[in-house]
Amino acid sequence: MEGIELTAFSIISNVGMAKSLAIEALRDAREGKYNEAEKKMAEASEYFVKGHHAHTSLIQKEAAGEKVELSLIIMHAEDQLMSTETTKLLIEEMIEMFKQLNNK
Repeated sequence: MEGIELTAFSIISNVGMAKSLAIEALRDAREGKYNEAEKKMAEASEYFVKGHHAHTSLIQKEAAGEKVELSLIIMHAEDQLMSTETTKLLIEEMIEMFKQLNNK
């Protein structure tokens, strides 16, 4: 497996963990467990940043003149990165909504 493929798998695994943790956080918030939800969202952010840094390394390689072959696995990694970012942002808002609804 080449370096670029390893980077793609790093993106996929890290953002996959981020998405899973964010979904767990949403379930915790739905049950009123806001401290647990906050911890899981913080951990999700850490994993997301790792995936984002791996993605940035691919961009830096290409910017430095190194050819980065487009492959299905890289496309999948980028798709997962973008969908996780959207999911995470929406879940953050939903957690805040649960807090507001439950404080009434």
